[in-house]
Amino acid sequence: MYRHSFYPLFFLTILMVAVGQMTQTLYVPSIPMMAGDFNVASGQLQAVMACYLIPYGLSQFVYGPLSDRIGRRPVLLIGMMVFLVGTLTIQLIPSFTALLIGSLIQGLGTGAGGAMSRTVMRDRYSGAELNRANSLVSMGVIFSPLLAPVLGGWLTELFNWRAGYWFLFGFGAVTTLALLAWFGETLPVAARQERLRVGAAYRHVLGNPRFQGNLLCLMATFAGLAVFEAAAGVLLGDVLKLSARTVSVLFVLPLPGYLFGAWLSAKLSFRLSQGKLMRLGIVFLALGSLVILLPGLFGVVSAASLVGGAAVYFIGSGILYPTATSCAIEPFPGQAGTAGAILGGMQNLGAGIVTLLAACFPMEGQVTLGAIMTIMVLLVALSFAWLRHHGSPHEQMAT
Repeated sequence: MYRHSFYPLFFLTILMVAVGQMTQTLYVPSIPMMAGDFNVASGQLQAVMACYLIPYGLSQFVYGPLSDRIGRRPVLLIGMMVFLVGTLTIQLIPSFTALLIGSLIQGLGTGAGGAMSRTVMRDRYSGAELNRANSLVSMGVIFSPLLAPVLGGWLTELFNWRAGYWFLFGFGAVTTLALLAWFGETLPVAARQERLRVGAAYRHVLGNPRFQGNLLCLMATFAGLAVFEAAAGVLLGDVLKLSARTVSVLFVLPLPGYLFGAWLSAKLSFRLSQGKLMRLGIVFLALGSLVILLPGLFGVVSAASLVGGAAVYFIGSGILYPTATSCAIEPFPGQAGTAGAILGGMQNLGAGIVTLLAACFPMEGQVTLGAIMTIMVLLVALSFAWLRHHGSPHEQMAT
């Protein structure tokens, strides 16, 4: 795997993903100060997240096929320039409307990194090497969600909320310069699509049973994560009445579980088949959801079961994510951009819908959260079973 100078590409991939991840959560500790500056209710600041995530997901449907036509490097640079414009919009126009518009532009830009992070590794690797590469990337990108809220809170206390956006602008500028200097095009000219036939490309990818099954596994897994992230703050803060600082610490405790799962996936990728790795991931997902569900059935709300169950679920996610991603995009060396875009866009869309539906149910105890996460695990298991029985023989994963 290292014959293709893996580590420079690895670190550049981590950088371009980290820009998008940090933008999503860096501002969260600043919400009270931002609400005061704009003279709006704190609840209205939730619109910032929506304005960022929706274009982040949808833009990947464009970046993927475009990168199959013109290459990965120009798409990444275009996306970073759009992100910088969005960040400057927030800083230079002091209004709540500009904040929302700037967040939307930021999402449009960082969607390029989100789509390409799944694509550039497929350009270079296949089989067990691809699974190991994706596992290492999954391990690397877990650190920015851990650091972003802490860094955002520190910058806000030391300066003000705008310091966080100046940091994002600087980080984005450094990443852009790094891409300009060291990112070599991973898609050869000979492998590019002669015409940008978006419809045909999407039909080709979505019509593949192997891709369909792995996409459903990824969507359901990510939806379970998103529902936990949306409900954990309510249960820990409003139900258990824990302080904001305690909630923030407990909120990030499960994340190293994802790091361990991704490490385990990389470690086992040359020993176990992709099918066996998927099964192992599903077992951890099921155990984690049950740790949250079972106490809830008896009316218990416990920080230990919430954090512990989430940590086990995150381990399963860390195992399943790189494996299912590799399985999904491996059949499409010529349409890896399109395949990566669909994976990213559909995961965000599916998670948004499930989270919205979860908001319709009262979150007074952890039984609702546990039940929804368990349903998501059942969907993962059913999708995996469907994948094994409906994929064509040459596309099925090795057992």
